[in-house]
Amino acid sequence: MASPGWHEPSNPAPSPYAPLLGDDDQRTGVKAKCRRPTKFILLLVAGLLAVGLLVALVDRDGYAKKLSSSMPNDEATSTSSGLESTPRPAVARGVAEGVSAKSNGPFLFAGEGTPFSWTNQMLAWQRTAFHFQPRKNWMNGNKFSPLLYKGWYHLFYQYNPDGAVWGNIVWGHAVSTDLIHWRHLPIAMVADQWYDQNGVWTGSATILPDGQLVMLYTGSTNATVQVQNLAYPADPSDPLLIEWVKYPGNPVLVPPPGIHFKDFRDPTTAWYTSEGKWRITIGSKVNKTGISLVYDTVDFKSYELLDGVLHGVPGTGMWECVDFYPVSRTDENGLDTSDDGSGVKHVVKASLDDDRNDYYALGTYDGVRGKWIPDDPTLDVGIGLRYDYGNFYASKTFYDQEKRRRVLWGWITETDSEAADIAKGWASLQAIPRTVLYDKKTGTNLLQWPVEEVEKLRLNGKSFDGVEVKPGSVIPLDVGSAAQLDVVAEFEIDKEAKEMVNGTDAEYVCSTSGGAAERGALGPFGLLVLADNDQSEQTPVYFYIAKGTDGNFKTSFCSDLSRSSKATDVRKGVYGSTVPVLEGEKLSMRVLVDHSIVESFGQGGRTCITSRVYPTNSVHENARLFLFNNATDAKVKASIRAWQMNSANIYPSNDSMNKFNFVVLKSCSAIFIVAILYGFFF
Repeated sequence: MASPGWHEPSNPAPSPYAPLLGDDDQRTGVKAKCRRPTKFILLLVAGLLAVGLLVALVDRDGYAKKLSSSMPNDEATSTSSGLESTPRPAVARGVAEGVSAKSNGPFLFAGEGTPFSWTNQMLAWQRTAFHFQPRKNWMNGNKFSPLLYKGWYHLFYQYNPDGAVWGNIVWGHAVSTDLIHWRHLPIAMVADQWYDQNGVWTGSATILPDGQLVMLYTGSTNATVQVQNLAYPADPSDPLLIEWVKYPGNPVLVPPPGIHFKDFRDPTTAWYTSEGKWRITIGSKVNKTGISLVYDTVDFKSYELLDGVLHGVPGTGMWECVDFYPVSRTDENGLDTSDDGSGVKHVVKASLDDDRNDYYALGTYDGVRGKWIPDDPTLDVGIGLRYDYGNFYASKTFYDQEKRRRVLWGWITETDSEAADIAKGWASLQAIPRTVLYDKKTGTNLLQWPVEEVEKLRLNGKSFDGVEVKPGSVIPLDVGSAAQLDVVAEFEIDKEAKEMVNGTDAEYVCSTSGGAAERGALGPFGLLVLADNDQSEQTPVYFYIAKGTDGNFKTSFCSDLSRSSKATDVRKGVYGSTVPVLEGEKLSMRVLVDHSIVESFGQGGRTCITSRVYPTNSVHENARLFLFNNATDAKVKASIRAWQMNSANIYPSNDSMNKFNFVVLKSCSAIFIVAILYGFFF
């Protein structure tokens, strides 16, 4: 199944049919991290490792404690002289390699923005306290769908071990028992085979009924052709999944006829069909129509391409990180990916390469034909609803079989300059994982909500009940430092003012509005987060109600970054969308503040906004929380509950590190002794 421009090696690995994870695969598979150095280098490196690891083993407990207690903020470096001299790439990173743009900020190519003189203190403050991120360097979206395996949640992510920009991508790996506190593990996979030489990229894991775990991932070949590859745990009994084996018959899928060799990536988790086969879908495009191709398999090694596509939408461009899963119309629980039936809706989600946003739609799945049809064509994938109207991309869901919930992970990019990222030594992080449910009240959207485990980080809480906020007023809320908060707020707007206001044809759109400074009769009103005492820096999260000429009300939920920072080299727009509000419902929001991250959830998670914020004054103890009402006519009554948030523990796994050191020490010491004896006698 050769593809134009695909340089296959002269002696490709054989790919005979074999049991899915049989003994033959275990013997002939390629360990994901193995390379074969020369004897001289091996002896030299082994000797050095033996000496170093001997010292580490003697003081391994002390060494582990140092790693665990090392403060991430210590990695920030001085920026006074480095920003202007940092070279700017000629084109966005990642585009030439066949993935979406991975450069940060709009200033790198248009020449906009003057580099800001960030201090170490400012940059150190930006690092989050309870969001997952590596200790340093670049990370981006989930490498393959997170999963729960033998009691551990696993997160694999794209990681550059060499710097704070995209490139040299390997698989970072971390585990958790609660999705909040994490242990970093050794790098899980590197690009060491011809079929993934230019990148081990996104994929998905599938847990089979007998407990076996298989993973399909996209590799970029030595000729930058995107192909799909199979990998599996070297030791299925290892709950930490430290080592992975690449199937010797890789690649298992190449671009089919009519598909460009750089437009074939990101296989989904497989679901089981009524015909006893496993089915996956892969993102692609034909001209400007985004599509998801469908394949059936029985062994994850041989595949059948189904006629047509699962779904496609003209004008949406390349679909990345496609996701497909069921949601229950009746129950409060999540569903396994293979679940189907009369009480089920199916979600198709795509990350659009063209605008770098994650879109989803609800619809009906025909398992016999392998087709999906949207409930509302005007809200189709790429032209309708989004998971998040802020900075949220390349997301993946997984089914948590123990808690019977579907969990969504998303990647939060940077919106500062690349030079600032290099100066601070890290870039990007993961959003707080969210549960996903069908909204039974509206029947038209999903509900996203932070996983319940995040509430374990709540510390001292304060309540502010029935606070009246008059038009044009700002009220401080005494919660102490507001850099790490979980805030739940409810608002009731003056009914008389709503009835008296005249309707208008003007439509309020968050992104094109004047933000929280644009006053209307019924808004904006909400919270000012990460604000300093005089509100010279502030990030409003607010509602805005508009009344149409038909007498109906439309509510928008927005996050305004236009005055979030005095820095000149950060993106500062207004984000958000409309949010459904049903008769009799109060307006409600939940806002998670974690230093440079603000995640906002409107009306129980019907509309969500993730913002990157880079203040210069409202940091540390200067970060404050306010209520505000900038409406011209309506007063608002607010009830607030705010909690200070503890920090999550994110540290190396001492046990796995010591086990790894011990095994390597024994091997290298033996080789080193042989080398000494060889040199002595010969």
